[in-house]
Amino acid sequence: MSVTAPQGFEAAGVAAGLKSTGKPDVAVVVNRGPRKVGAAVFTSNRAKANPILWSQEVVKDGTVEAVVLNSGGANCFTGSFGFQTSHLTAEKAAELLGISAGDVVVCSTGLIGTGDETFRRHVLDGVEAGVRALSVDGGPSAAEAIMTTDTVAKTAVVSRDGWTIGGMAKGAGMLAPGLATMLVVITTDADLDADEADAALRRATGTTFDRLDSDGCMSTNDQVTLLANGASGIRPDPEAFAAALAQLSGELAKKLQQDAEGASHDITIEVRGAASEDEAVEVGRSVARNNLFKAAIFGNDPNWGRVLAAIGTTSAQFDPYDVDVWMNGVRVCSAGGPDRPREDVDLSPRATDLVIDLKVGTATATILTNDLTHDYVHENSAYSS
Repeated sequence: MSVTAPQGFEAAGVAAGLKSTGKPDVAVVVNRGPRKVGAAVFTSNRAKANPILWSQEVVKDGTVEAVVLNSGGANCFTGSFGFQTSHLTAEKAAELLGISAGDVVVCSTGLIGTGDETFRRHVLDGVEAGVRALSVDGGPSAAEAIMTTDTVAKTAVVSRDGWTIGGMAKGAGMLAPGLATMLVVITTDADLDADEADAALRRATGTTFDRLDSDGCMSTNDQVTLLANGASGIRPDPEAFAAALAQLSGELAKKLQQDAEGASHDITIEVRGAASEDEAVEVGRSVARNNLFKAAIFGNDPNWGRVLAAIGTTSAQFDPYDVDVWMNGVRVCSAGGPDRPREDVDLSPRATDLVIDLKVGTATATILTNDLTHDYVHENSAYSS
């Protein structure tokens, strides 16, 4: 059911002609509940797409009634024409739904630098068709409509005592943190105010989407939006809601990792014994972005020396000659030197676990990444062709 699993939400995904495949490419998600609370986090990339510039203004008052998303075009670096397209998209949805354009979040994904009258017409036609098709069963089609190079639609649902959270996500490339990763819409029928929604969303993304670092490339269009409508009539304990939201966000982040373009290994990097959580994140990210390490994992080579070399580029506190490293449960490095033989490590499974113990503190952090493959290079070298 995805974003329509919670009470009081409708969604749709329709084919508007943005994709040459004829598959759905415009999605609409609408809050029909008694409250219209909205919160969002956006890419920290200074090069922001027009929908981001529009939506950043929309969420400032904590009210969001609808989200319109399109694939088949990022509407980024398309000048004033592109911003007007985002504005017109919100206005079209508002007109059809009888709400304010200032309460409509707009999201786009696809190729950067393209957008013309045909693109605009397709998007606006898609909004009209999407509003007509809105239903409580429209979650799956909406999740399909936001796919680009994704091979599967990504959805998740978490239910607690009387209230539910539902979510959909897209993303298979340019997966690197910036408060959010790719396009995500999350809905809940829990009763929250705007400050509570914002705090819970930032807390959840901080340890899930923000720690997915598949290829070190940050998008111009990343956005995670949370809608809360209170339709359940239940006001949850803030900690309980935050935990449930983090669970759902973690499930979606894992699905993004598992569908990363061309990847053959899903790598979980756990950093232990750091002086602070920030330093644990810095160390994990240094390994996640190290192409030599990622290439080694692709080749099923437990080259732990590349792990230590990557850690050495950080400002984290550690002694290079007092670090332990495990690969898939085998300690290959102890106190900065060789431990068990490399041939004891089996890197043939897709799931790959890397554990690094810095031995200077008690802080931990986990980063999700992927290997660097021939398929990744091929797919991204031909993306716009």
